[in-house]
Amino acid sequence: FYCLRLYSVITGYYCPKDSPQENGIQTSQYSAISPPASPVAQDEPFSTYFEEKVPIPESVFSFRKLWAFTGPGFLMSIAYLDPGNIESDLQSGAKAGFKLLWVLLGATIIGLLLQRLAARLGVVTGMHLAEVCNRQYPTVPRIILWLMVELAIIGSDMQEVIGCAIALNLLSVGRIPLWAGVLITITDTFVFLFLDKYGLRKLEAFFGFLITVMAISFGYEYVLVKPDQGELLKGMFVPYCEGCGPLQLEQAVGIVGAVIMPHNIYLHSALVKSRDVDRKNKKEVKEANKYFFIESAVALFVSFLINVFVVAVFAQAFYNKTNMEVVSFLCHPLSKPPECKYMFSNPPVCVQGVVLGCFFGPAALYIWAIGILAAGQSSTMTGTYSGQFVMEGFLNLRWSRFARVLLTRSIAITPTLLVAIFQDVQHLTGMNDFLNVLQSMQLPFALIPILTFTSLTSIMNDFANGLVWKISGSIVILVVCAINMYFVVVYVTSLNSVLLYVLSALLSVAYLCFVGYLAWHCLVALGVSCLDFGSRVSNRPAVFIEEQSEYDS
Repeated sequence: FYCLRLYSVITGYYCPKDSPQENGIQTSQYSAISPPASPVAQDEPFSTYFEEKVPIPESVFSFRKLWAFTGPGFLMSIAYLDPGNIESDLQSGAKAGFKLLWVLLGATIIGLLLQRLAARLGVVTGMHLAEVCNRQYPTVPRIILWLMVELAIIGSDMQEVIGCAIALNLLSVGRIPLWAGVLITITDTFVFLFLDKYGLRKLEAFFGFLITVMAISFGYEYVLVKPDQGELLKGMFVPYCEGCGPLQLEQAVGIVGAVIMPHNIYLHSALVKSRDVDRKNKKEVKEANKYFFIESAVALFVSFLINVFVVAVFAQAFYNKTNMEVVSFLCHPLSKPPECKYMFSNPPVCVQGVVLGCFFGPAALYIWAIGILAAGQSSTMTGTYSGQFVMEGFLNLRWSRFARVLLTRSIAITPTLLVAIFQDVQHLTGMNDFLNVLQSMQLPFALIPILTFTSLTSIMNDFANGLVWKISGSIVILVVCAINMYFVVVYVTSLNSVLLYVLSALLSVAYLCFVGYLAWHCLVALGVSCLDFGSRVSNRPAVFIEEQSEYDS
C-alpha cells in the first residue's frame, strides 16, 4: 500500500475512484487527475478562486439557467478587447482597409474552439490548467512553463498600462503627460481589486458594464464614420486580399497574435470553477459544458463586433491615405480648436487615431479615449486574476492579490515609465509591437498543454477529446503557432543587428527544444504510442488508478 502511495506522489497519477475528497480537493469518477501531491497534509482547503459559488437552478434548458452560467465567458472575452487588440485593429484598417476582416473572423472562431477546451478542462476536473500542469509535468519543465506564462502576463500588463496612459493623455488634451498616466495606472488596479469583496456576480456585472462602455464608444465612432457596408461584408466573408503585399501579410499575422492570448487559456479554465456544478454527476458536467460554450460564443461574438467597429472606422477614414495627407488635408482646414492644436504638436498621436477628433469633431476624440480607457482597465483586472491563478497553480504559492499585483505591476511599470519619461507615444507604440511578438512566442506554452490534457482519458474520462477534436485541435494549434513564429521572424529580421541575430539564434534553440518537449507529451496524449517512453502524460496509468482504488477500499 505504501509503495503504491509513494508511486502516486511521485507520478501524480493517483485519484481514488470512490474517495470524494482529499487534501481539500473534490474528486470523482469524472476527475481522475490527482489532487495536490504533498508529503505534508494541508490544514486548510487549497482555493484558487473566489469562495463564492454561483448556484445553478434545476430546470431544463432555459435562459434563467444560461444567465446563471453567464459571467466567465465575458470576463474571458476582455482579452479579445485589450489595448493590444485595439491597436492591431486600427493598424489593420489603416493599412489594409476592410480586406483582413475575414482574418479577424477566423481568429475569433479559432479562439472560441480553444476557449472551449479550457472551459471543459476546468469543469470536468475541477482544476484549472496551471494546476493540471503542476501535477503532470516534472519540476524543471513546470518552472520553465510558469516563467513563460508569467512573461506573457507581464507583457499583456504593459500593453494595458500603455493603453490607459494614452487614453488619459487624450482625455486631458495633453494636460496629463504620458508618464503621469503610467503612474496613475499603478493605483487604479488596487482600487478595482476590492470589488470582488462585494460578491462575484457584482464583479462580473462591473466587467459587463466596461464591455458595454466599449461597445457604445466604438459603436458611436462606427455610426459617425459610416463605413461602406458592402466592402465591409466582402472583407469579412471573402477570404482574399486583393493587391496585398508583405505589409498586409504582416498585419494579418499580427491580428492572429493579438486575438489569441496565451494567459487567457489559463484564465478561462479557472473562471468556470465559480459555478456550483456537481462533478460526480455526468449529466450536470455535460450540461455545464454546453452552457459555458453557448455563453463563450455570445461573449466572443460581442467582442468580435467591437473589433469590427474599430477596423471599419480606420479603414473608412484612413485607408490609402498617408500620414502627411491626414495631417494636411484633414486637420489644417479646420479652425484648430484646442484638441486639434494638441494633435498638431503630437503627429504620431494624430495618425494613431486621435485625428478622429479633428476629422469628426472633439466628441469623437473623447468617446474614443473613453473606450480605450475601458479596454485598458478591464484588461488590467483580468490580467491580475490570470497571474493569481498561474502563480497558485504552478507553485502552490498563495500570495494575496495585493502582493502579486504589486510584483507584476512593478515589473510592467518600470520599462514603460522610462520610455514614457524619456521618449514619446511613438516609442510606446513601438514597445507595443515588441510585446505582441513576446506574447506570440508564449502561445505554444498554453495551446499545447490544453490539447494534451483534454485528450487524456486518465484526466477527462468520458469527456476526453475524440478523434475529430484531436486532429482539428492539432491542425489549429500548428497553424496558429506557425503564423506567430512567422510574425516573430519578420520582427527579428527587421532589427538589422548582427548581435541581435546571434542572440536570437541562441534563444531560439533553447525555445524550440522546450516546445519540442511539450509537443512530445502532446503526441503521446494524442495516441502516438511509439513515442511513449517515459512520458508522464500517458493514458496507461488509468488501469493502475482503478487497481489502487481497490487497495484504498
